[in-house]
Amino acid sequence: MTDIEIAQAGKMIPIKNIAQKLGIGEDDIEMYGKYKAKLPLHLINNENVQKAKLILVTALTPTPAGEGKTTVSIGLNEGLNKIGKKSIVVLREPSLGPVFGIKGGAAGGGYSQVVPMEDINLHFTGDFSAIEKANNFLAAIIDNVIQTPDHAIKIDPRTVVWKRVIDMNDRALRNIIIGIGGKANGMMREDGFNITAASEIMAILCLSNSLTDLKEKLGNIFVGFTYKNEPVYAKDLKVQNAMAILLKDAIQPNLVQTLEGNPAIIHGGPFANIAQGTNSILATKMGLSLGDYVVTEAGFGADLGAEKFMNIKCGYAKLKPSTIVIVATIRALRHHGGAIPAEYNTPDIEKVRKGFANLEKHIENSKKYGLQPVVAINNFYTDSEEEINEVIQLCAAMGTKAVLSKGWALGGNGTQDLAKAVVEAIETSTQEFKPLYDWALPVKAKIDIIAKEIYGAAEVSYAGKAETDLKRIEKLGLSHLPICMAKTQKSFTDNEKLIGRPTGFTVTVREFEIAAGAGFLIPILGTMMRMPGLPNIPASEGMSIDENGVISGLS
Repeated sequence: MTDIEIAQAGKMIPIKNIAQKLGIGEDDIEMYGKYKAKLPLHLINNENVQKAKLILVTALTPTPAGEGKTTVSIGLNEGLNKIGKKSIVVLREPSLGPVFGIKGGAAGGGYSQVVPMEDINLHFTGDFSAIEKANNFLAAIIDNVIQTPDHAIKIDPRTVVWKRVIDMNDRALRNIIIGIGGKANGMMREDGFNITAASEIMAILCLSNSLTDLKEKLGNIFVGFTYKNEPVYAKDLKVQNAMAILLKDAIQPNLVQTLEGNPAIIHGGPFANIAQGTNSILATKMGLSLGDYVVTEAGFGADLGAEKFMNIKCGYAKLKPSTIVIVATIRALRHHGGAIPAEYNTPDIEKVRKGFANLEKHIENSKKYGLQPVVAINNFYTDSEEEINEVIQLCAAMGTKAVLSKGWALGGNGTQDLAKAVVEAIETSTQEFKPLYDWALPVKAKIDIIAKEIYGAAEVSYAGKAETDLKRIEKLGLSHLPICMAKTQKSFTDNEKLIGRPTGFTVTVREFEIAAGAGFLIPILGTMMRMPGLPNIPASEGMSIDENGVISGLS
């Protein structure tokens, strides 16, 4: 059966009963129908947060379709519960861009899914919509201030950096002209759209520790400059309270369930190639408050989502992960060994051996954080036993345990070995988590560490615009912020065609974006865009809905 058929065939438990498993009464949840609920923030217990074990699931550099981090995360959670551990999986919300584009949804797959799968992959509880509204409300206020001749704040429209957002892949909106049609329609100027997952509001929602913190971060959003070259922030426009009102429900994490009836928390959805790529601090702390183990994931390869999780999220949340699980697939190793897409499903031990260099680098990087990684080989029916055994042996030679994960086909019954290996890694660890760099370092020094230590670059170069942006960052007093690289997910480099484990390369910082509210700086590498486009044949073409409202083709 397809993912959606498996999800639809399962029998869901009323969400109030799922909450009861966590010791939460019906009066302490806000129901969104029978199978979804919001969890109020007062349920977070900071004492429990420090006691519970946090497991980060990441991956090797993926193929375009992804390697199944969410499927492995959910499967691992099922396996942990099967072996008697009180575990909760905490995930990101899917964006409609990938759902209707090429990558598909983010509710897992096979028998390792969160449900209701259709709701989660579509509008869910409206969080993305609220983020869009808050983002675009600020955009409307900015243009209203520009339009008002006697306003106290004289924003220079040429300096406005705030963009509108929409939760779609729509390349035609990357660069637009607004205000066409005369004075009544506002001042004509250049503008553009980002995808909602790349909105600074999304980042702020996911990096806030409370509603008060959310309001402060919203107020710190950098908008542009006045004609006198003075910086303008959202708080100067007195907009942060209205924006927080729009986000009052969205800030609460969402409770759903796995196919095996275990609690799952889903909240926030930033991409990892153009944002920080992790679910919200509040959702992670909620999971740590309610369970003994929390399984969470960070987007794309470990050079992106995991690096940002360790160096940005853990810094703001004061979290210390207990171990890291690196998802690998045989098909991705074949890819990094030189296989073309038509050969991804063809066994080739030599390509797997050659492609292992990519996984090797991710394992080495994980150990730099003081963590002992576990490799989860996400099983596909096209994997050969010889290839699987080769990966297990190559990992063992690095002192790392690799375990076959059969969560897609068998759910928790196929991930108990992985669960046991993860628990063993946590219980036998003698090291303690440490971030990669000190936030107080100069901006270029922080970028150098990421590029050289994590990517394996020989050097970093800066385009003229990037150098100008750095001067602006210095002037604004924001050099102390951590770094959130915007880079292709397809390679360790800023060139997506360089697969495997390239060496001796240079990465180029084209420009910087400033996320003063979220609290990080965004160096944009190479040709990276913050508004993706649709493929020639989008996934939406294979979707359908019948007279009874039953959806098919969603994945």
